[in-house]
Amino acid sequence: MRNPYDACHIAVPARDLDEAMEFYVFGLGAKLARRYDDRITLDFFGDQLVCHLCEDVPDEAIAYPRHFGVSFAQAEDFDRLVRLVEHRKLRVLSGPAIRFEGTAEQHRTLFLADPSNNVIEFKNYDDPRMQY
Repeated sequence: MRNPYDACHIAVPARDLDEAMEFYVFGLGAKLARRYDDRITLDFFGDQLVCHLCEDVPDEAIAYPRHFGVSFAQAEDFDRLVRLVEHRKLRVLSGPAIRFEGTAEQHRTLFLADPSNNVIEFKNYDDPRMQY
């Protein structure tokens, strides 16, 4: 099973590494781990995100079926991210909003798009047991 030293690995295309770094590091606060000519590796909320230089990026930012993100266990962390997104005027696709209102799966959600149209979802469930 996963221990605190493990990290989920996510790889996405990036048309421009400077744009990707601006968005993820200076926008969302991810930490740059390494930079090469063809990719950047980031500490993205404790997991490994690699942005690979690629000409084949999505034409538009569409959340379904492909997106990635963070499910915050604490509401305060979600609230802090929303404030950061608003302050830094990051590209919001939708939200913050409530999904599945009135059900056990009720949660707040926020969808962003990076400069290469990769979609990132952040959410926080009212009932933390519903996170998985």
